[in-house]
Amino acid sequence: MNSFLTRMKQAAQTDLKTIVMPEGEDPRTVEAARTIVKEHLAKIIILGDPAEIDVAGVSVIDPENADRREAYARALCELRAKKGMTIEQARETIRDATYFATMMVKMGDADGLVSGACHSTADTLRPALQILKTAPGTRIVSSFMMMVVPECDLGQNGTFIFADIGLNEYPDAEQLSDIAISSATSWKAFMGTEPKVAMLSYSSKGSAKGEHVDLVREASELVSRKSPDLLCDGEMQLDTALVRSVAELKAPGSAVAGAANVLIFPNLDAGNIGYKLVQRLAGAEAYGPLLQGIAKPVNDLSRGCSVDDIVGVVAITAVQAQMAEA
Repeated sequence: MNSFLTRMKQAAQTDLKTIVMPEGEDPRTVEAARTIVKEHLAKIIILGDPAEIDVAGVSVIDPENADRREAYARALCELRAKKGMTIEQARETIRDATYFATMMVKMGDADGLVSGACHSTADTLRPALQILKTAPGTRIVSSFMMMVVPECDLGQNGTFIFADIGLNEYPDAEQLSDIAISSATSWKAFMGTEPKVAMLSYSSKGSAKGEHVDLVREASELVSRKSPDLLCDGEMQLDTALVRSVAELKAPGSAVAGAANVLIFPNLDAGNIGYKLVQRLAGAEAYGPLLQGIAKPVNDLSRGCSVDDIVGVVAITAVQAQMAEA
């Protein structure tokens, strides 16, 4: 087991949090729940049919017949009243397992939510943004992957954050700078070491010209103004960010080049393609997509996730819930 996941699991075990998993119809969810309970990583609630899901130590709730269904519907109606939601609409909305699970988090009946094994990122994110809202001071919600590459001495022993890999399609310079700052904060929270943020491009320090290069360079300058103590540099190519010998040629004197552990991609195409390349070709473990900027812990899963991936994301979500209470 890699050191990152070991650390997350050990932290999760110190203060068990309640995580709701709304996809009881997916066999991977049920199998992951068994492992989570066995390893004492969290208290688990699965939404589904109790007659079909039998996992010792796991609570199974059918949203259609739940005791709290009416209370959730009334609370949702109140939250969305300014958007014109009626109580009838709220009752219908709460039949959706992801909305029901999100209301559980909102009402304090669960500490966090993990979904996405058989639903899109939008299906997970929409209820979270409507109900939980963004965290104080947050201007943009973004997503990242914790990537752990085996037998790799780059980053922090092969561990990296890749962002944004699931939400913001073509961020402008302001948004890209906020994604970088949020990702650096996530790195510090999870890894406990100094983030070194590389703003990625097809250019290193003016080696190429173009509006996309200018955007990344502007975003890097914005990070420096917003968070002057944060080690962030760009624009730079991937090899400049990771390989010291290349960095010495292309970005001499940079405190980030050749040592980056947080990689900020210029758009969703690059980020999504990048993490999947590393996952599939290098055999990297990819945990996420993890969401940053939401008021309470909600995390997405790739629809291609394994049981082990789900277990890892639940452990991470439990740790986020601990952090939220600190």
